[in-house]
Amino acid sequence: MAAKRVIVIGGGVAGMQAAITLKNNGISPMLIERDITLGGKLTRWDRLFPCGTPASEVIGKQIESLSELGIRTVLCGEVSEITPGDGHVEVALTDGSSYEAEAVIITTGFDLFNATVKEEYGYKIYPNVITSADLEDMFKEGEVRCADGSAPRSVAILHCVGSRDSQIGHGHCSRVCCITGVKQAIELKQAYPDCEVYNFYMDMRMFGSGYEELYKEAQQKYRINFVRGRISECSGTLDSRVRIKAEDTLAGRPLKMTVDMLVLMIGKQAPATNAKFASELGIRLSEDGFLKGVDSFDGATVTSRKGIFVAGTATGPKNIGESMAEAVTAAMKAVEYVNSLS
Repeated sequence: MAAKRVIVIGGGVAGMQAAITLKNNGISPMLIERDITLGGKLTRWDRLFPCGTPASEVIGKQIESLSELGIRTVLCGEVSEITPGDGHVEVALTDGSSYEAEAVIITTGFDLFNATVKEEYGYKIYPNVITSADLEDMFKEGEVRCADGSAPRSVAILHCVGSRDSQIGHGHCSRVCCITGVKQAIELKQAYPDCEVYNFYMDMRMFGSGYEELYKEAQQKYRINFVRGRISECSGTLDSRVRIKAEDTLAGRPLKMTVDMLVLMIGKQAPATNAKFASELGIRLSEDGFLKGVDSFDGATVTSRKGIFVAGTATGPKNIGESMAEAVTAAMKAVEYVNSLS
């Protein structure tokens, strides 16, 4: 008898972990990734919080496991349609190919907020306004430089850009922006000890293991400035620096400063494919557009459509460890389901 198959859509850390878990539990997984490489958004990251592990190390271990287990992977595979049937699911790709399995796990991740929407911050208008993703690219390349090639002497980091913002319909917290802002501030100080770094925040949500300790280290060891308040306006100067206006809500006073670089800590948002999958399959979406299981506890990875499971940041913002843990749960729920089929 042929091994039962589960198709995993999305080759980020959640998708790879789901495929590995399926294989280790007697199911034949097939991993479909729309990009040319595996790893998802993590491929853009340099070092990870809270302990500085290289992102490439995490991705590399998973890819090695996929290879050792002989898991079939389809790259550049854009899903056009998912069609559930009686005890089986068909997945069609835009290239005309299609695959059939007993179940599907959707791990299509998240999109990064488009910072140009917040015009008041000047992204793509002023050359030294960048995003947190742009800064990670610089860390990966080995140096952080202003637009004129000089090293920054002062950097402001603005949290919650595209998150917790009712004006643009993104009421959710992206969960990892606070700790990412702390991590990136420390990396800036490690690279340029004389650089003044300011973190502007609404409130610091340091919920994970080791997060609070990293936050304290940022203040005590690296002397990073944390300002509770929002930046209301940005403008460029003649020498391409960034002039910002803000309010220090703890001190109760307005604040003006000019910095060499402004970093926008962009949040996570639901990918456009979520709405498509929900419409086609009749599964639920949260108010913020993330895929929802049948309940928040035992059924968080189980949808209302038989044979369709969800995991990772497709279901909402979370860190890497949480994404991988949820992928294991979804895989085990899929194993239970396919083994119940006659």
